[in-house]
Amino acid sequence: MKKLTMIALFAGFLTISLSSCREKKEEMSDQEELIQEMQDEGADIKVKQDENGDTKIKMETDEKKVKIKTDADGDTKIKVDEKN
Repeated sequence: MKKLTMIALFAGFLTISLSSCREKKEEMSDQEELIQEMQDEGADIKVKQDENGDTKIKMETDEKKVKIKTDADGDTKIKVDEKN
């Protein structure tokens, strides 16, 4: 009986952990998706953070330049320049 209880608890924990991981992958923001896309394309990525809490991310490939600025309040600005 003790073995059956332990197996049931383990199965429950495994189910919960797998379902929570799946939800996190689906809830990516536009900023995270853009960073992931640029990493996949092999972009040069530079991250700067100043003492005010502002963060600047610059990413560049042969075809595209992306700048993401996030201020201390959490406001985000995204600029995408496509090269022709």
